[in-house]
Amino acid sequence: MHMITEHVAVGNTEDAARPPRLMTVILNVAAEKQITPPAGRTYAWIPFKEFAEADPLQLDEAVAWLEHHEHGNGLLICCKAGMGRSVSVVIAYLCLRKGMSYPDAVKLVCARRPGATPLPDLERTISFVRELRAKRERGSDAGTTRG
Repeated sequence: MHMITEHVAVGNTEDAARPPRLMTVILNVAAEKQITPPAGRTYAWIPFKEFAEADPLQLDEAVAWLEHHEHGNGLLICCKAGMGRSVSVVIAYLCLRKGMSYPDAVKLVCARRPGATPLPDLERTISFVRELRAKRERGSDAGTTRG
């Protein structure tokens, strides 16, 4: 397991099956392997394909799930090796939630997780998710009246 920020870590599925106590929220993004986390942990499985470009809707779902569970929790994002899909979701989370630029997010994650290999075209996929979120936000604003 590798700490990326004070409350966000990436790891493999073995790390997720036996996480440190401070990791109370676990997101498994490995399509090929479900895990059973210890009792008392919040868990979700959003299966990303290995070595493939991330599906924008799945990436948005993963980041939204992390946003929903982040407050006061340690977040562990895992995949088979903890090097591709998990780091890609963390990069997206840092960009979409924490406002980091893509190059800065990649630099941070790669410095803290040696061997990190983001999924193909991740920057473009994150930009697309950002646009989807902006459209949703504009759509929800259109239904409100201002007085």
